[in-house]
Amino acid sequence: MLFGVAGVPHSSKGRSTIDGIKTIKKLKLDAMEVQFVRGVKMGEKKAKEVGKVAEKLNVVLTVHAPYYINLNSNEKEKFNASIERLYLSAKIGSFFNAEGIVFHPGYYLKSSKQKAYERVKLGIEEVLKKLDEEKISAKLRPETTGKQTQFGELDELLRLSVEFLNVGYYVKPCVDFAHIHARYRRYNSYEEFCEIISMVEEKVGIKDMHIHISGIDYGMRGEREHLNLNESDMKWMDLLKALKDKGADGIVICESPNLEEDAIMIKNAWKSI
Repeated sequence: MLFGVAGVPHSSKGRSTIDGIKTIKKLKLDAMEVQFVRGVKMGEKKAKEVGKVAEKLNVVLTVHAPYYINLNSNEKEKFNASIERLYLSAKIGSFFNAEGIVFHPGYYLKSSKQKAYERVKLGIEEVLKKLDEEKISAKLRPETTGKQTQFGELDELLRLSVEFLNVGYYVKPCVDFAHIHARYRRYNSYEEFCEIISMVEEKVGIKDMHIHISGIDYGMRGEREHLNLNESDMKWMDLLKALKDKGADGIVICESPNLEEDAIMIKNAWKSI
């Protein structure tokens, strides 16, 4: 299992992606999720430079695509813009060999869950078609979401994944355990974590998982904000034990506000189990 953070570590003196990669290495972490959340503002030349540094330092990179994606939008302009943002995230990520392209698929809005599923699937198909045309290989990672208004229940994403895997495309969920906990106000015990992991194992396997971990504040409608692990009710040690006992492997990205502090704590705890 590899451990990293979402974005440039706080302790990095420089704020560039390359500065972040160098800091990840100094911290003895393994990975960094490049944040395109406010837009893809990196070009091909810089992405290739980023890739060279990451390869030299043996730091694994992933991508988080822009927040401004809604593949269930009824507005053609917004739907097409969402496709373009996800496609561009994957294209730029390919220049630094991103191990996964994480994205929030969208919102239900006034759609039924089935209608939203069909539109999200169509949107992903359009992205894959554009990537195919340019012979770009990408691992798309739709993320489990923390609000009940958002498309992204685990069973929805597993259903999507199976359909795409059956026709040769790599689409597997980014399993954000904090989001799942916040969305349902449960799934916060060893047994419940094992239940989630078993669901993933049955459908798509657990040897290349992409996982998000953080503390989280939530209410009746789900996620409010991310918290540091020890300032939340998240039973993260139970989660690590469940992952290890089930034999899961992959990448764990920490999204706690303190980033590397919790990431280092998680990695050390993993090694101690």
